[in-house]
Amino acid sequence: EVQLQASGGGMVQAGGSLRLSCTASGITWDQYTLTWFRQAPGKEREGVACITTTGETKYYADSVKGRFTISSDNAKKTVYLQMNSLKSEDTAVYYCAAERIPTPFIQSTWNSPQVYTNLWGQGTLVTVSS
Repeated sequence: EVQLQASGGGMVQAGGSLRLSCTASGITWDQYTLTWFRQAPGKEREGVACITTTGETKYYADSVKGRFTISSDNAKKTVYLQMNSLKSEDTAVYYCAAERIPTPFIQSTWNSPQVYTNLWGQGTLVTVSS
């Protein structure tokens, strides 16, 4: 069965840290763009950060640059999102997704949920209290 399993969410005070994990199963870990999205209540789903399975390419949303770090462990087929200096506005359900995006289009499309056709994790809730 092909699936992405996300974990690591929880409740933390502002200024704190969390690390999210997303483990893939049933797929060949090759040529994928792996992306964390988040969706806050009443808001659209937005791209947070992405990494290619080669690890050579990473992009971040402006709102998390300098605070969040995306990384991957290819042997474990797992992508991580280290979130530091958390703010109340980071409160959301976080989803991981994977798609084989042609390299020339990654920069312009990585943060569009519509690009990710069928590989989504189940979501993990992050709550940051002020």
